[in-house]
Formats: sequence, structure tokens, C-alpha cells
Amino acid sequence: MALGDAPAARGPDEEAEDDALARGAALEAFGESADTRALLGRLREVHGDRAARELAEERFRVIMDKYQEQPHLLDPHLEWMMNLLLDMVRDKTSPTALMHLAFKFLYIITKVRGYKIFLRLFPHEVADVEPVLDMFAGQDPKDHETWETRYMLLLWLSVTCLIPFDLSRLDGNLLTQPGQARMSIMDRILQIAQSYLVVSDKARDAAAVLVSRFITRPDVKQQKMAGFLDWSLCTLACSSFQTLEGVIAIDGTLQALAQIFKHGKREDCLPYAATVLQCLDGCRLPESNQTLLRKLGVKLVQRLGLTFLKPKVAAWRYQRGCRSLAANLQPFTQQRPEPQTLLVPSDCHEDDVPEGVESVIEQLLVGLKDKDTVVRWSAAKGIGRMAGRLPKELADDVVGSVLDCFSFQETDKAWHGGCLALAELGRRGLLLPSRLAEAVPVVLKALTYEEKRGACSVGANVRDAACYVCWSFARAYEPQELTPFVTAISSALVIAAVFDRNVNCRRAASVSFLGTFPHGIDILTAADYFAVGNRANCFLVISVFIAGFPEYTRPMIDHLVTMKVSHWDGVIRELAAKALSNLAPRAPEYSATQVFPRLLSMTRSPDLHTRHGAVLACAEVAYALHRLAARENRPVTDYLDDKAVQGLKQIHQQVRVQGLGGELMRQAVCILIENLSLSKMPFKGDTIIDGWQWLINDTLRSLHLISSHARQQLKDAAVSALAALCSEYYVKETGEADPAVQEGLIGQYLAELQSPEEMTRCGFSSALGALPGFLLKGRFQQVLAGLRAVTLTSPEDVSFAESRRDALKAIARICQTVGVKAGAPDEAVCRENVSQVYGALLGCMGDYTTDSRGDVGAWVREAAMTGLMDLTLLLGRSQPELVEAHICEQVMCRVAQQASEKIDRFRAHAAGVFLTLLHCDPPTPHVPHRGELEKIFPRSDVASVNWNAPSQAFPRVTQLLGLPAYRYHVLLGLVVSVGGLTESTVRHSTQSLFAYMKGIQRDPQALESFGKTLLQVFEDNLLNDRVSVPLLRTLDQMLANGCFEVFAVEEDHPFCVKLLALCKEEIKRSKDVQKLQSSIAVAASRRGAGVCVGVSLTPLKSRAEGGAVAHAGWACCLRRFCGMVQFCGAVRRQVLLQLCLLLCHPFPLIRKTTASRAYEMVLTYSDVVGADALDEVLAVLSDTAWDAKLPAVREQRNRLCDLLGVPRPQLVAKVTLRHPLRTTGT
Repeated sequence: MALGDAPAARGPDEEAEDDALARGAALEAFGESADTRALLGRLREVHGDRAARELAEERFRVIMDKYQEQPHLLDPHLEWMMNLLLDMVRDKTSPTALMHLAFKFLYIITKVRGYKIFLRLFPHEVADVEPVLDMFAGQDPKDHETWETRYMLLLWLSVTCLIPFDLSRLDGNLLTQPGQARMSIMDRILQIAQSYLVVSDKARDAAAVLVSRFITRPDVKQQKMAGFLDWSLCTLACSSFQTLEGVIAIDGTLQALAQIFKHGKREDCLPYAATVLQCLDGCRLPESNQTLLRKLGVKLVQRLGLTFLKPKVAAWRYQRGCRSLAANLQPFTQQRPEPQTLLVPSDCHEDDVPEGVESVIEQLLVGLKDKDTVVRWSAAKGIGRMAGRLPKELADDVVGSVLDCFSFQETDKAWHGGCLALAELGRRGLLLPSRLAEAVPVVLKALTYEEKRGACSVGANVRDAACYVCWSFARAYEPQELTPFVTAISSALVIAAVFDRNVNCRRAASVSFLGTFPHGIDILTAADYFAVGNRANCFLVISVFIAGFPEYTRPMIDHLVTMKVSHWDGVIRELAAKALSNLAPRAPEYSATQVFPRLLSMTRSPDLHTRHGAVLACAEVAYALHRLAARENRPVTDYLDDKAVQGLKQIHQQVRVQGLGGELMRQAVCILIENLSLSKMPFKGDTIIDGWQWLINDTLRSLHLISSHARQQLKDAAVSALAALCSEYYVKETGEADPAVQEGLIGQYLAELQSPEEMTRCGFSSALGALPGFLLKGRFQQVLAGLRAVTLTSPEDVSFAESRRDALKAIARICQTVGVKAGAPDEAVCRENVSQVYGALLGCMGDYTTDSRGDVGAWVREAAMTGLMDLTLLLGRSQPELVEAHICEQVMCRVAQQASEKIDRFRAHAAGVFLTLLHCDPPTPHVPHRGELEKIFPRSDVASVNWNAPSQAFPRVTQLLGLPAYRYHVLLGLVVSVGGLTESTVRHSTQSLFAYMKGIQRDPQALESFGKTLLQVFEDNLLNDRVSVPLLRTLDQMLANGCFEVFAVEEDHPFCVKLLALCKEEIKRSKDVQKLQSSIAVAASRRGAGVCVGVSLTPLKSRAEGGAVAHAGWACCLRRFCGMVQFCGAVRRQVLLQLCLLLCHPFPLIRKTTASRAYEMVLTYSDVVGADALDEVLAVLSDTAWDAKLPAVREQRNRLCDLLGVPRPQLVAKVTLRHPLRTTGT
């Protein structure tokens, strides 16, 4: 059976990541051998150049990091890489920097391959001891730049000190001169090791390795072991984990002690074990906040415990008999060896357990409850190792103590540690089958362990560890040992793999399932690592497949009812309800007779989450039973008895939809109403219907009181419930509506559309759109008029973008509901009302409302585009003649405009609508330039082009500029993108526009037509900052790139003249008195001044409000004037005059920017100023303090006018109505 739909489209980044992961685990050899050899060979050349050295180091890291997952591929090449690097180290002439660089490269190799493998390759002859020791003389333990050198030297020394000769033989004659003694090799190594055990870098770890190998030498342990242990214990006693220095010292000492007791012989370490344990108890490491110290403490404790006990394999342990794969694959008819379970029932002669073992076990059991996972994991491994050396009775006591961790008085940390310990014991055969009866129940509880903590929960690590326990049990015991428990374990694992909230737990349970469990292969194939990664897929698809096996059906249903329906996470509750609906057909009788009564009783629970989940589950299960009964032409009451039906009727009266939790319960009851209506419950004519209707109406009326994150979901639930309720209970047997119900419902909803609350309008608009056709019959015009009124923008509701969006969606949905019918304007779409519908939709295509959320009008435009597409397709299928040519042209042009604008998501939606209308079947009538459009947008582009990507969208959209019908609207949208702020959108739209302009440079007619359209866009959007500011930026780029050089040749070309006039008009009309009054300084600076005749230089906006946009607009105008200097004749003189006027603008920033732009302009266009006056003009522009007082600036401005040959501006008084004595000007 199919387990899911086709995978969703994935982005290129995700695919590249998956490819990298796939390659990372599929390498076959070290493919960079030649590159690495060349890189290492160049180290002598690059070590002196810091940049080259860092580049080489980074390159080497990249090469090595590729093999982090498969480091064994480096093994054949480790030797020659080490030899190349050690040759540089051993070379006496090598600079110190080269030596450090070589050791850094060695460390990079060690980090990837691991030091244990790498250690074997170090030279370890007698002749290497002295040179390595001598290298330490030049090392500074406090130099944090060269710690890799000291780390590798310590590892090298740990290998060389293993030479099979007494180290005293290397000393020779220590008395070099009378009265002077040289330190022995043994003392030098010990001194180095001790000094580096207390450093703060990674050399501390290597020093611990050195100590473990050095102290355990036969010749050293006799002389130095006791002294070193005394030094170590003194260090522990004198250090405090409250200070940083103390933490470092304790860390290094614990590492060294743990390594010594791990690698040393038992008879050598045993005399000191009790003393070390006593000192360790005095350190009180469990009270430390340092995780690493507690982990090392647990590690050392278990090593001490293993030292107390003789190293032996417990004869009583459980062993699975057959470990041969070939034997396992033999047919059952062949003779197979009998499994051996217990080697010996009990130890006959057990030695006395040393006194310190009990303390060790106690500390390990405490470690199982530590707050950090690494400590618990170390303690669990210690429990397993210790139990393997204990007598059977004592080991059984340890198992009992571990089982005590599984108490509900214990924290989740204890449960997790207990699971890890059980897994270790089971894996080692130390948990005897006799204990499985006690262990399995607590593991089953751990598989569903979860505790609510605030807004989240804990227990995912417990469930994950419980899966590990099941994995170890399935592989440690013979099938017959697990037979009594296999049903419970397999059901619990299936539930965890499918219904666990945490993806890691689902994957862990999936991996643990394979083994002796029923249908293991089939289930694991369906619920593999990747399949269980999607939670919804697990709940709704995989669960149905697994429920097909009878062993798992009821346990899965019971778990959903018991655990998931009342879960604290709302998403889990919703998924659980849907999963119960999907599983009901697998066990219909059980769901109806056992599950449903339990769910009904849970709806009366005082817990909000339980009530919410139970109501949802009742709704889903009831509808599932209805669908099952409908297949057999039976009513749902054949499954649900009268008590259950009455319980469903009472739910909405029992649950509280007001106050705390009201949002959740309203949504749940709305879903219940919808599903019960769809299930055709026998409630027709019952008073319960009025209660349901009241609840729906109250919910839609109260949407503004609902939190924003839940509002849309609740609205959708209420609207869906209304549609189902009306379709089932408000229709007569004749298929018509009750006139009284129809009048009351539609009249009430239309009245609510005039509510002052935006959300109320949204709710009732959507409700009208969801009404069935029989309720709209005879009321279509009335409903359409009410919804059209909502789509209109007035000063009072200009910010109600969401209500306009929902009204448009409702209009489109109603049109789909009533269909098309000629001559019936009150029943369906027809010639009499189609223009009204198109008018409402097209009128909202220009909604560019903005608020604090941004361009909220985009929601309206998106809904309008979708409505236009649906309506046009509907008419095209039914009555194409209703789609008039001018309407179709408006639709296509408006959609094309949206497809060229700057917001990626809405641009992609518009492109999808455009292509759908272009390539639909039957074809949309009257599409302008259909043939050219099909060439520009072939049918293959519908699926292949990513319209969200500006790099793919704009090269295609700009081709529409060559089609006269689309040019205006496409250019209107394109200038907003070219003059926008998003870097990728600006870059690709600009490139596409310039590519088009380049193509028409040699076509004067096309260029003239483009220029006229551009000026028309400018003229139609004067003073509209949304368009005019980006349009000015677009013109700036076009002028700078010479797009209109053809017009510059002709003196006073009409394009140039009109462009200049429009720029002046944009400045003259762009003034906002209120914003100017908000800046006292600006107002004061203008008092008593004059203004030039015919020109007002009031800024676009004040700096107090929208100053950034205002200065951007002024800067655009300024650049435009500078760019228009390239035009000849009177246009140039007017431009120069405008620049001179701006040099005395009231805003100093504008004056300074004008001077800077004019300076660049004079340098760029050399023919603007004569050669004799050029230097003086540049001097005035650059040397004048343009942010000074206006009288001083005006003098320099007038001097500049004389040099440029333009008349000086004259001051004239301007009298205003509000301030008759105030004059302004330049």
C-alpha cells in the first residue's frame, strides 16, 4: 500500500546538502594524496608568509575534514605524511615557525584519525628519547599559539618511553663535574608530565596519556609510582573546583589517575586503590558544577572498583547460544546447536568481596542520577563492568538497585540512567532471564515517559534510552526467553516509532524494532529512518499500515486515547484525533463500543487539554464511523447507540467556550459541529441546531478578541462548520431553503459586514462565501452588493486590508457556488452582473495599503488575482461570450503588472495566474497578443521556471514591454522593482530592463513609444511616493547608462521637455505642512524668506516623519536634474537653474548633496561650462560651506549662476492664509 504522497519539492541548498552527506559516507580512497604531498612539500616555502601559511593550513583542514566519517581511508598514507612532517621537525636548520607549523599539521591528522592509531607511527627508538626531551626545553606552556606542538610532543614522548630498556641505562654518568649532577631521564619525563597536567590547554590530555604509559613501566613503578600518586592526591586535596585553576588541576590529575588504573597491572595498583578512593570521596566531586570533573570522578571510581575485583568473566552470566550467521540462516529442519543459557547456576567458591566495592557501587548508582548525560552514561558502563566481576548474588542486588531508579518519585535523570544501566547489563548478559519479568514493565513505562515542565516537557532522553534497552534485549536473549514479553515490547516500540513526539525517539524505536518481533521486516521497511522523520506522516499514514497487523491495532488505539488525546501539545492532540479517525476502520466495533464511551467521558474532564483532545477525537471518530457505514449504505447510528448520540448532543453545552481556554474549545466544538453535520446525525429540527448556530455566530463576532496566532484557524473552523451545518440541517426535502432561515441568516450576516471591527467583517465575509447554493438562491445580488461594499476603501476603514481580502475570497467562492446561468442575476453569474463582479475584483488590484506589518495590500491583490482567475476560468468553461475583450485585457495587464513587481511570493503567484489564463483549456477568449505570449511563455515554463527567483522571472517579464497592450502596466510594476531596495530584485530587474533598452536603441519608433509610456507612468503617479520615488531612481539609472542618448542629440526633444516638467511638478506639489511644522528648526529657518516665482522647494517629508524617504526622493530628483544636463537647448538651462535653486534649499543636507552632485556633473559633462570658467566653478562648488547660513550661501550661489550663464533667482514674498506676515523663499 502507498505510505505517503510524493515528496515535496526541495530547494537546491537542501539537495546540495544531501549530496554532500551522501558523498561523505561513500568515499573509497584518499583521493587528495597528490595534493597533500605537494602541500606538505611547500611548507618550507610558505611558513614565513603569514597569509600563505594560513591558506595552506586551511586547505589541509578542508582535505582532512572530508574524512571525518571515514578516517580509516587515511591509514595507508599516515606514515609518509608523518615522515614528511617529522623530517622538518628533526632538521636542525628548520626555523621555529616551521617546526610549529609541522606539529600543527600533525595535530590536524590526529584529530581526524585519533591519537591511538597515530601513536603507533611515531619513531620510538632509544635514540629518539633525548631529542624529544630536548625539544621541551624551548617550549612555553603559556604560549597559546603553539599548544599543538606541546600536545604532539607529549604524545611522541608517551611512545618513546615504552622502549624495552631500563631508563637508567640512558643516563650514563650523571656526575659531569665535581659537585654538579644532571637530572635523570626518568626524573625529566616525570617533571614534564607533572608540569603539563595542570596547564589549561589540550596538552593536559596528552600529559595524562604520557603518565599512564610512563608510571606503569616496570622500572618506573618501583621508584616513582608511590611518589606520583602522593603528588596526585595532594593536588586533589589542595585544589578546589570553585576556582578555574583548581578545576584545571583536578581535571588533569583525575585523567592521569584514571589512565593509570586502567592501563596498570592490578597487583601494582591494588595497594593504592583504597587510599585513592578515600581521597576521592573527600573531594566531593558530585557537588561540583563542572560536568567534566563529575564524569572523570565516576570514571576513576569504576576503575578503582575494577582494581578491587579480580579480572575474570562471570561464569553465571547469560550467553546466547548461537552467534554464527551461517548457523542462524540454516533451515529449521537441519540440526542446529542447542543454545547455552547459563554456564553455571552459581559460583561455587567466590572470594570475599573487598570492602571498597560497596562504596564504588554506591557512587556509581548515584552517578546514574547525575544531571548530565555523559556522567550517567559513564556510570552505566561502570555498573556493567563491575557487575561482570561480582558474584551472582551481589550482581543481582546491583540489578535490583538499578530497578529502583524507575520510581515515579525519581526524576527523569534517574530514569534515563537506569535505562542506560539496564541496556549495559543486558548487553553483557548480566541481566538474567529471571529478572526480565521485573525489567520489562519498567522499560515499557520508560518508552512512554514524559513529564510536563512549563511550556515544554522532559523525557525524550528517557524514551530514547528505553529504545536502546529494547535493542539490547532483542540481541542479547534467545527468542524463547522473550516470548512472554515480545507482544508488549513490540507494541510499545511500534507506538514509540509512530506516535512519539520527538523525531530522535521515533528513529531510535524504528531501529530497535528489527529482531524477534512480529512482522519486524515489513514494519521496519515502512517505518524506516527517513519515513519516521515526518511526524504527520507517522501519525496519519504509517500508523494505518502498521494497524493492518492485528497484533498492533488495539494497542495503538489505546495509546492514542490514553496518552496522546490529552497530550500537552495541541498539534499532537490534533494528529491523535485524525489518527483515531484513520484507525477506526481497522477496528470499527472496538472504536464504537470501547473507545467512543471513553472519549465522551473525557470531554467532561477538568483538564483543558483533555477536554480539547477528547472533543476533537469524538468528532473525527464519529465521522470515520459514518464514512464506514456509508460504504455499506447504513446510517451511522448502526455503530453508535442512543447513549453515544445523546452524549454528542450535550458536548457543546458541557464544555466552556468562554474564559480561559475558550479559543481551544471553540475551535474543537466547531470541528465537532462540522463532522457531526457531515456524519448526518439525526438532529434535524432539534434545538441543538440553534445552539450550534449561536456558537458559530458568536465565534465569528468575537474574532477580534481571539489572539492573533489562533484567529485564522478558529475562523476557518467556524466557517467550515457553518457550511456543513447549513448543507445538512437547513435544506428541505425539495432541495430548497427555508425562507425564514434564509432571510434571518443572510440578513444578519449582511448587517455584520458593517461592523466597526475588522475581524468581524472578515468572519462574516468568509461565512457568506461558504453558504451553500440553496441559501444563496434569490439572494445573490444582495450578497454580492454587501461584499462589494466591504471591498471598497474609505478613510474610516483604509487599514482593513484583511476584511477586503476575505470579501474578495468570498465573492470568488460564491461565484463558484452559484455558477453561471443566463438571465438570472439574482441566482447566478450572468451578463447583467458579471461586470459588477469584475469591477470589484479589478478595483482591488490597486490596493497598496501599508501599515506596521508592511504591504498588507498585497494580501488583497493576491485574493483579487485568484478571484479573477477563478471567475475567468468559470466563464470560459460555461459562457465564454461573457468575457468581454476590454475586461480580459484589463485582467491580463493587471496580472502582468503584479508579475513584474518586487515581492517575490506575490510575483510568483501573479505569474502562475497569468500562465494559467494563457494556457487554460478551453482557451481564455480575447487574450491580447496571444501568439506572442505563447512564444514568450511556452507551456513548458509553467513547471520549469521558478518565478520566485528574480533571475528567472524578470528576463521573461520584461519581454512584455515589446507588446503595446502590456507595456504600460508592466513598466509600472517594473519601475517599482528597479527602484526598490532588495539587492537581488534590483540587480536582476535592472539587468533585464537594460537588456530590453539595448535592443530597441536602433529602433527610434520603439524607443519613442517606450519614452511616452514611461512619461505617462510618471504623470499618472505624480506625488505618489510608492511609484514616483522608485521611478526617479529608475530614470537615474537609465540616464546614467545612456538609454536616451538618441533624444539628447535633438535640441529640446519633447521627451526631455516633458521629463523636466514632470520633475519640477513632483517637487512643487510634494509638500506636507504638518510634517514641516514638526521640525522647529526647519520652520524657523524659513521664516522671513522668499521664494522664486513658480517654484516651491518644500521638501517631500520632514525629517521627523519619513525623513529617509524624503531625502531619498530629493536625492533622486537631484540626480535626475544632473542626468538631464546631457540634453541640449532650453532643457539644459532649466536644469542648471533648478540646481542653482536647490543650492539654497532650506535643508542643509539638500544643499550639500546638490553641490556634490553638481561637482560630479561638471566633471562628467565638459560642455556644460566653458574652459575658462571651469576651474572657478569647481572651486566654488568644493570650497563653499553649503551648510552655512542661507545669506552666505546665497552669495556663492549667485556667483555660480553668473559663471553658468543662468539668471539669478529673485526673491518674492509669498503670503499664506494662515500666516499672513510670514514669507518664505530662497
